[in-house]
Amino acid sequence: MISFLLGVDDLADTRFAISPLGELMESLRVLRAPALHPLHRDWRRTVLAALAPDDRPVLSSLVGPALALPDFLTPRPAVHAPAFEEELAVVRATPVEVVRHDLRAAHAPRPLPAPLRQADGAGDGPVRELVDVLCAVLRRYWEAALLPYWPRARLVLEADIRHRAGQLATGGAGALLSGLHPNLRWRGGVLTIARMIGRHEVAGAGRGLRLVPSVFAHKPAPPISAAAPPMLAYPGRGAATLWEPEPAPDASAVTALLGAPRTTLLGLLAEPLPTVELARRLGVTPSAVSQHLRVLHATGLVTRARDGRRVLYRRSPLADRLTGG
Repeated sequence: MISFLLGVDDLADTRFAISPLGELMESLRVLRAPALHPLHRDWRRTVLAALAPDDRPVLSSLVGPALALPDFLTPRPAVHAPAFEEELAVVRATPVEVVRHDLRAAHAPRPLPAPLRQADGAGDGPVRELVDVLCAVLRRYWEAALLPYWPRARLVLEADIRHRAGQLATGGAGALLSGLHPNLRWRGGVLTIARMIGRHEVAGAGRGLRLVPSVFAHKPAPPISAAAPPMLAYPGRGAATLWEPEPAPDASAVTALLGAPRTTLLGLLAEPLPTVELARRLGVTPSAVSQHLRVLHATGLVTRARDGRRVLYRRSPLADRLTGG
């Protein structure tokens, strides 16, 4: 079990944060231990097929035999929602001795796996090179595995934070902390995290507590180092909604939004057509069509290109998504 000793100042500085890099690292546990994460089975299959073969062993090596993650790759967010690149910059600035310690701690008592063995070498240079390699691999993994889903994932995480804020307002800090997960217990100024490998106490010492919801975590995940400031990733509510299919576009709703004439125009513009031909098909004047096309083009729903003396209009990808193609 791991315990956070939280004083008044720590409770006053308890904040929620969203960490794209932390979420990415949590997702590596899904790749390594799929049986613990049945909810993400289809996502895992898709990601494994998209990974570069050379990146797979590196990513796998970042998860220890007990599914521990190196602390320096899950930095405590300094703001509510740092950008992914901002967090990578924090990783690059990690002192060499901290990188070595965290990699060894994640894999203890076993030796470092082959992709990380460079950290055991003498001097700072090899470790710095390894960190650069890890950052490059994590960026490629981010772009392939999480970036396409991040807008939806962030909405799920923000919704969880709003729910927790309501718990804090109605039940206080004790109800909030105890309600995050069944493995958590709050009593007498101590937040205890049960069913953890290892046992240590972390004094808040006025550093505050960061609570980081995750769509990939299946249980609370604190840092593995007793020296790290208090931070806790925990399973966010509503993670299952991340993979729910989006509802099909409602034609009647599109008509209510755009009006019948413009919706009809978009229906015709699956192929490039000039104003005159559109007017002929609709039985209206070219000037009437031009007025609607100007609005649709200005809003990004229609693209146009010149073909000799004619200007051809076509439905944009945005309009395809809006109308269901």
